[in-house]
Amino acid sequence: MKKEWLNRKETFEVKDVRKLKGNFLLSILKKAQDLEVENGLCIVQSFEPIPLYSALEELGYEHHTDKISETEYKVYFYRRTIKTPKYPDGMDIPLKPTAIVNFNRIEPKLADVVVNFWNLIWGQESPAIDMKTRLLLSLANGVGGGRMRQATREMVKAYSIGVTVAEFDELFSMFAWNQGVGYFASEIGPSSLFAAYQFVKTQEDRGIERSEIVKKLIEKFGETNPDVSTFYKATKDETDGEK
Repeated sequence: MKKEWLNRKETFEVKDVRKLKGNFLLSILKKAQDLEVENGLCIVQSFEPIPLYSALEELGYEHHTDKISETEYKVYFYRRTIKTPKYPDGMDIPLKPTAIVNFNRIEPKLADVVVNFWNLIWGQESPAIDMKTRLLLSLANGVGGGRMRQATREMVKAYSIGVTVAEFDELFSMFAWNQGVGYFASEIGPSSLFAAYQFVKTQEDRGIERSEIVKKLIEKFGETNPDVSTFYKATKDETDGEK
């Protein structure tokens, strides 16, 4: 059944993000949060921006996607109602897979493959393994592969959906066992992952509410933290001359 609001989709404000660099997701979410009910926004991207669907649904939007070509998608978001986002950045879960945009800088078709692969793994409606366990497994895989950036992002997500400090305590004890004391001391201890873990423990010891801890955790160990962000920050010399 055709959505009645599609009759006026061409009146929606258009935001073409195909050539933008860096993390523009937060600006999209900010714009989406500011729109009134019965208004809409059109996002133009080189690949189907699947991670955006659930993020804007959390804000009260429904969507319709038009595939213009292999490297052009137009997604129309219509605000059906006002919803208060669960997390301070407006997302349905912290730290969405923004690194997909990096693949778009290489080849849009590659980004399309990657985002659909991500959706296959993380977008299942009824997965056999619950999300907490999936995130802890991904966290452990990150540590095993020496990818502390990935592991930190998974830890933030895991804590945000209810993983306890006691569960993290056991997991980090397993890291010392499986990776070895030397590896733990030289690689895990100085990492952003261990810093985030200790931050959570300290905050809980002080009696801070989980919701407040999550907010601070995202601020300290989110996209603005260079040890966690998946975007390369260009130097002034590299950006000189760009418009």
